[in-house]
Amino acid sequence: MKSRRHFAIREILGSGRISTQEELCEALREKGFDITQATVSRDIRELRLVKIPADNGYYYAWPEARVPVQMQRTRRIFSDSVVSMDSSENIIVIKTLPGAAQSIGSLIDSLDNPQILGTVAGDDTILVVIKSKRMVKQVQSYFEGFMKP
Repeated sequence: MKSRRHFAIREILGSGRISTQEELCEALREKGFDITQATVSRDIRELRLVKIPADNGYYYAWPEARVPVQMQRTRRIFSDSVVSMDSSENIIVIKTLPGAAQSIGSLIDSLDNPQILGTVAGDDTILVVIKSKRMVKQVQSYFEGFMKP
């Protein structure tokens, strides 16, 4: 039930601006969820939603909407340092320039992607452990997106 509700919240935020918890409750009720404000508050915390300033107040958004500069930095670091990527089962192996793996590993950890359990970095190789092996290709595509101009 919670995962369906979280998916519905993603859809709601993707289709319009929601400024208050009450607006989010109402949008969820319209989708058939019997929801309380306390539950929505917990969902907002669990999903790590942030409030973004707008012309007439604030609205809820995903954390990455708050930090376009960090995303530019992430793209620059990935494109400058990552040499190749491959995967096996639930692990993505990233090859970097010598000496760059630990900083890229730390950067990956800071992305707070719920599919990534963690990283282990050496000098030029990073092992990225993915929660589910069916999500490996999606996460690998996510990383490849950082390498495109």
